[in-house]
Amino acid sequence: MKLVIFDCDGTLVDSQHMITAAMEHAFRTLELAPPSRLDVLGVVGLSLPEAFRVLAAEHSASHQTRLAELYRDHFPLVRQAFKDAEPLYTGVRETIAELRRRGDILGIATGKSKRGVSRLLEREGWQGHFHTIQTADDHPSKPHPSMILQAMAESGAAPEATVMIGDTAFDMEMARSAGVGAVGVAWGYHAVDRLAAAGAHAIVHEGDHLLEAIEAQFRQQVAT
Repeated sequence: MKLVIFDCDGTLVDSQHMITAAMEHAFRTLELAPPSRLDVLGVVGLSLPEAFRVLAAEHSASHQTRLAELYRDHFPLVRQAFKDAEPLYTGVRETIAELRRRGDILGIATGKSKRGVSRLLEREGWQGHFHTIQTADDHPSKPHPSMILQAMAESGAAPEATVMIGDTAFDMEMARSAGVGAVGVAWGYHAVDRLAAAGAHAIVHEGDHLLEAIEAQFRQQVAT
């Protein structure tokens, strides 16, 4: 029994335009200088409170909390303004379909809210495709391994039969902490060298090669 867990933003879908727009709104509303695009993308994957602790480290805890509230409240408006700004990455749809055809268990572990994940699944017609869905609503922020541990518990999958797919160092660190395979994708928001430093077992550079990389990682885990 194999469990393949996917991150969302930066791995399945490219959400950077919406994320950066909502971040800019939050900071400008409080008349604060917004962080750079690279700094914003550097915290994608963290829970909102943790992300703002990083991006607004020089500001008070109350400011950080308010920034998170502004971001969360404004995001639905950003989504309406950027209706076509959250596309699937190349090869993702085909990979999901093939993994399901083979009978592998699919999961999601993401800093998105449950509501955000539900919208994505509905949009893509993926309702029922993912056996286990773990979000920041119910877990400590990545890289804490809680999401993966719960996904394995719900699926009955062993660590050696589980692989995490993600685009950030937080995903790789989470996977290594949980004792599962860590496959990084180079098309997301963290640089390849950062993924490698975080312990990625493999890094995929093109979406068309994602399925091959997942299979290779499972073979490696069985061999060891």
